[in-house]
This record gives sequence, C-alpha cells and structure tokens, in this order.
Amino acid sequence: MQYYNLDTADTGLAVEIDGTVYDLGTADDPVDTFRELAKAAAVSETSIDQIGRRLSESAETLSPAVLEESLDRPIVPDEVWAAGVTYEISEAAREAESDRPDVYMDVYDSDRPELFFKATASRTVGDGAAVGIREDSTWDVPEPELGIVLFRGEIVGYTVGNDMSSRSIEGENPLYLPQAKVYDRCCAIGPGVTSAEAVSDPHDLRMEMHIERDGDQLYEDSTTTANMKRNCEELVSYFCRHNAVPELAVLLTGTSLVPEDDFTLTEGDAISIDIDELGTLENSVTQV
Repeated sequence: MQYYNLDTADTGLAVEIDGTVYDLGTADDPVDTFRELAKAAAVSETSIDQIGRRLSESAETLSPAVLEESLDRPIVPDEVWAAGVTYEISEAAREAESDRPDVYMDVYDSDRPELFFKATASRTVGDGAAVGIREDSTWDVPEPELGIVLFRGEIVGYTVGNDMSSRSIEGENPLYLPQAKVYDRCCAIGPGVTSAEAVSDPHDLRMEMHIERDGDQLYEDSTTTANMKRNCEELVSYFCRHNAVPELAVLLTGTSLVPEDDFTLTEGDAISIDIDELGTLENSVTQV
C-alpha cells in the first residue's frame, strides 16, 4: 500500500490499494496526515496498512489522476538525516572530490557509518517542486537514495529521496559538509510512502536516475540497493543510538549514482529518480 499527501484543500491522506485511490480524510474515523495514521497504528499496536485498509472501507474514492496532478510532500518530517559512503562508488567519488581521501576510505571500512543531519521540513520539497543549488557553489549534483520513513524510531515505510549536494564546498574541506548539504530546498522526498509491509525487500530494489536539460538527456544510469554495504536496520540502529529521535523522520541511505566529475546541475534542469515499488520522484532545479 502507498500513501500520498495531496495539495488540495478538501482532501486528506490518500492511499492506493490494488489500483484504487481512497481519501482517508472522508472515512468514518478520518485521517488527514501520515503522522496521524502512524500514531493510530502505534497506539493500537498494529500496522499502518491494517489501519489504512480498515479506514478505506468507509472512505470515498478518488480518480487515480490526482496522484499525477495534485501531489505534495507525502509527509512533513520533523527531521531528515542521511547516511554517506554506503556504496563503493560513493566512496570512490568522495575520494575524487577531496584531497583528503583517507577520511572517506576509513568510513567505508569502519563499523560506524557516516550519519549527518540533512534537513528540516521547511528545507524539504516533494514531487514536482524545485530542488535548490547554492549560488556560492560551482559543482552541484543530485544524489538519488532510498529513504527510510521512521515513526518513533521504528521503520514504517520507504520513499524516494534526493540528497542534493554541493560537491565543490564539501571538496574544499570535509568540515564544510553541513554547508554542502543543509540549505534551502536541499532535499526532496516522494512521490509517496510505501509501507514497510508492501516492500518485498528494501535491499534489492532497482534505482534509476535521469537528468535532462532543455529536452536533452545528460545523464542516465541505474543501480540496485543490493550494492549497499550496510543494511537499513544497521543505519537505523546508529541513528537511534543516544539520540532523542523525532517522532517522524526520514533517513536517507546513501547513493551510488554519481554523474561524471565534469557535470554540474544548472537552473532549469529536470531530475527523475525511480525506485522499484516506490515510484518516481521528479524535480526541477532552481538556484537559491
């Protein structure tokens, strides 16, 4: 089951079940946000899909077209965090951008993963919105990633994420990482949240990314989450350790699709990221 947030004033949380879309905001016990759904599941000690399916029995149906025309961010996360150097190609790319490659090699081979704060809700956009590139950066790339959706530290679903990165800033010095990663429109998630129960195996999902400029395709490549060095449970474990995690969070799991070193995003580019079973996240690019 997949959950969507629509940007229409009279629609609550939408769920797609076997090709039919239901407005859970019209159910006998209405639910308007994914947070409300996850909270109801936690209180009743059941799954979000069990709650969603029950509510759909009394909810109005919607045209499937609304999922293409009226999508907003699927959730409003309290925080977005991200993991780095979780794929071998990512580790190699970091070596290329920095004159301190040992920093990244040590992380790739160590027991402790790299985790960093990525975004607040106000810095996060959804499908169809524009992601940002910094005016003071000269080398900017998208980073397509599997996103883990967490409620009170527990995995409840997965989404597609774009961890925008200013590689020129991080390459100057690894200590500049927060400025390379955290800024206006630095993160995109969507198009929806697929429940954990509905994902066959989060560690074996095909991922593709396309980048277009003025109608021309500049980049196209694919990978699989089977190439991740670390699994989702391990990353979540480290995220929750000695950390007062927020109620609703997204943890991005790293990237292995990295454009060539001579490529940088420019305003007006179009980015498309597709992950099997999760959908396609599409964003334009603007300068911030």
